[in-house]
Amino acid sequence: MRPRRPRRHRWYLPLGCLVVPLVLLALAIAAYLLVPYHVARTYGPPGENLGGFKRFQYAVLMLWHGESLTQPRDSRAAELPFKINPGEGAAAVANRLEQEGFIRDSGAFTAYLVYAGLDRGIQAGEFTLSPALAPLQIAQKLQDATPTQIKFVVLPGWRLEEVAAALPTSGFNITPDSFLREARHPARRFDFLPDGATAEGFLLPGAYTLPRGLDARGLVETLMNNFALALSPEMRAAFERQGLSVYQAVILASIVQREAMQAEEQPLIASVFLNRLAAGMRLETDPTVQYAIGLNPATGSWWKSPLALVDLQIDSPYNTYKNNGLPPGPIASPALSALQAVAYPAQTPYYFFRARCDGSGLHLFAETFEGHLQNACP
Repeated sequence: MRPRRPRRHRWYLPLGCLVVPLVLLALAIAAYLLVPYHVARTYGPPGENLGGFKRFQYAVLMLWHGESLTQPRDSRAAELPFKINPGEGAAAVANRLEQEGFIRDSGAFTAYLVYAGLDRGIQAGEFTLSPALAPLQIAQKLQDATPTQIKFVVLPGWRLEEVAAALPTSGFNITPDSFLREARHPARRFDFLPDGATAEGFLLPGAYTLPRGLDARGLVETLMNNFALALSPEMRAAFERQGLSVYQAVILASIVQREAMQAEEQPLIASVFLNRLAAGMRLETDPTVQYAIGLNPATGSWWKSPLALVDLQIDSPYNTYKNNGLPPGPIASPALSALQAVAYPAQTPYYFFRARCDGSGLHLFAETFEGHLQNACP
């Protein structure tokens, strides 16, 4: 009997035992590379602050949340205000967006903010948002707190150039020159505006909330429309009772506006000028001379003060020291209170007034020139 040979042990594994792990590894690598690539095509590139594994992790979350990020909550919804407070974090903002009905899922929204690197760019401020926007669009809007509406103030007593000077810092894309061109040749004509007249005096003072995209013509017409709305039939009739057209009343109201430091005195000052006009006296009012002089380069002011005696000799139709009656046009934008003072003036015997010596901004009034001289400061 032949002896048996010793059995040799084979030290290799079955082929299947190696293939499966290799396939799984290949799939994992493919997923690690392809999932972020696919997500980037739909949701944009990831934020630079995300590392390799975090990038993959949030890419998977993007796929998981799917339509909750790309579809609006309500495609027919209107725009609504939304305010972000200073120091408010991304998660808190997302929670409020869900609570107020702008988005469906605050967790999905927060994940997208982190994925896109937008969580650090959320700005405090007031926004106009809508549930009709996809959450991805809302996230982008939160990066810019620039309002769609602008608050623009026209102060009583401003002339056209002063309104124009406020535009560069207003937020409007309107240059001073383009505004002045429209204001000096307004496209829309109103029944109270004579042919060839500018918008001087008819830009009603006040605080306005206006669209950021408004152009120069739109701004001029908006301010003039507000004047037209404030001009009630009762006020028109009151001007007529004073013997004034609307245009003449605005001229006088603009002078009253510049003379009166305190609104409470406007009816008294209006009475003085109306008394002078009725008596055939010259108005002799400094603001009309200041308007004629224009910009004072030394001070940057459009209203030179104090005036020198030589200034009162300026050759201008606006110089009421040399010309009878009203000047040819308004000298500034009167407030509604100044317009009302001309429509409903105080009934007084006064023909003169001058500033008190106490710095209060109030005036002393007199019937005669002698009384006027007596009111001079010692």
